[in-house]
Amino acid sequence: MTNRSLAEIKASIHGLDESRINPDPFAQFATWFDEAHEADLPLPMSMSLATVSKDGQPSIRTLFLKSFDANGFVFYTNYGSRKASELEVNPQCALLFHWTELERQVRIEGSVTRVSREESDTYFHTRPRESQIGAWASRQSEELDSRETLMARVADYTSNFEGGEVPLPDWWGGYRLEPRLIEFWQGIEFRLHDRLVFTRDGTGWELQRLNP
Repeated sequence: MTNRSLAEIKASIHGLDESRINPDPFAQFATWFDEAHEADLPLPMSMSLATVSKDGQPSIRTLFLKSFDANGFVFYTNYGSRKASELEVNPQCALLFHWTELERQVRIEGSVTRVSREESDTYFHTRPRESQIGAWASRQSEELDSRETLMARVADYTSNFEGGEVPLPDWWGGYRLEPRLIEFWQGIEFRLHDRLVFTRDGTGWELQRLNP
């Protein structure tokens, strides 16, 4: 990754052209993701995750992308949370990255599967110890009678795990979204935006331009 300012990156943006976009959407995403970091944007790994319940009720929330490669996009959560409960009954979901300062969005649609417990364990132990204990203390998405109750559980687990490694909870881990659609959106003046969308076509990708 080079070291360019936000102004320098913005000056280099001239819309999206089919002849210049990387034919591998994961590589193209990596370029934009790196530029969002390079421009020192706030929380460039932040993304919105949309899920749908078994009754057809959509919900959306913001979380962090933790890793990605040609196999998909990985995030972590409590498997008892609302998002996880909805993903278990309906694994179809969507992600949205919005880098306002660069006038860029990336939309990703696909289905999720759980990552291996070994992969979850490896990531879990890269988190701050306090966050590891928080994963034990929080019964995510369940009703909480008071913050004092939560902090009391934090204190209990802090004491229980004192002097040793915090184990990965059985109810906590990752999901990998395998995309079937990745859209790159570049803002252009007068709302004549560029939209190039990759759609999975067997083992490859079909590229199309959409109207703004």
